[in-house]
Amino acid sequence: MKDSLDQMTDSLSELAGQLKRVAARIDRRPSHKLRNSLLVLGGAGVAAASAVAWWRRSRNDSTSNAPTQTSVDAEIEVGVPVTTAYNQWTQFEEFPQFMEGVDHVKQLDDTLLHWAATVSGRHAEWKAKIVEQQPDRRITWESVDGKHTRGTVSFEPAGPERSRVRLEMSYRPDGTAERVGSAIGLDSRRIQSDLARFRDLVEARQAASGAWRGEIEDGVAKK
Repeated sequence: MKDSLDQMTDSLSELAGQLKRVAARIDRRPSHKLRNSLLVLGGAGVAAASAVAWWRRSRNDSTSNAPTQTSVDAEIEVGVPVTTAYNQWTQFEEFPQFMEGVDHVKQLDDTLLHWAATVSGRHAEWKAKIVEQQPDRRITWESVDGKHTRGTVSFEPAGPERSRVRLEMSYRPDGTAERVGSAIGLDSRRIQSDLARFRDLVEARQAASGAWRGEIEDGVAKK
């Protein structure tokens, strides 16, 4: 393929040179018909060369191995106090109840979670470590193997008996399907839908199914 492109580019360059030499030899007052013909031929050569250059750049970009970080965030108001919303979120193993594509989450210890999910039709598993956890304020986690992800969920009052939950996530897309999905905004819509399902779940209960009120700093649980 590379040899074919090089030959095509060389041929176009040679054609452009020939056209230039022909133009130099003709009378200084060529007919409009001849001048227009030369312009059309020259324009076609330039257009073809531009197309080849564009195709080459696109091909190089699509085969690049440079990682691309994608970030998305969303927030929602929930009709329960901050403590209730926070306590429910600490029940990580219940994430599949409201997170689309998450098959299961298993808490291995105070700071380590095992995730399994179906992403763009593909099964993926990874471990994530909670690096920060401040009761009623925020929880931050990041992957330690497998799929590269990082997320922060934060909580703040939004009025009497109401709270605002904000979810920020970043990840490195694997493959074209995930990159295209990210580009057209599927990620933002997905986490907004996740938050809406979380809201519906906790509002329906008006209570958390459990709570873990410990603190974690720099990946270490405080005693």
